[in-house]
Amino acid sequence: MADTVMEALILDLLEWLTTRERSYEEVMEAWRTSCPKLPVWEDANDRGLVTRNEINGRCIVGVSPSGRALLDRRRTLPQ
Repeated sequence: MADTVMEALILDLLEWLTTRERSYEEVMEAWRTSCPKLPVWEDANDRGLVTRNEINGRCIVGVSPSGRALLDRRRTLPQ
């Protein structure tokens, strides 16, 4: 069950990132956790599902091509 919960949370993170531009600070405030059982940001980052780019002196977090592919696959699965 933990894997299912983690996968759902990672998908939530990716969906959240697609809604608008997010700064690294905003992402860390919302998604970083000290709980070793729910390392959503860390897992998404380790899996290469998110990007970090310097834009006008700000670190902006986005969804990587592999993150978008994961979202697309999930959106096309029957509910």
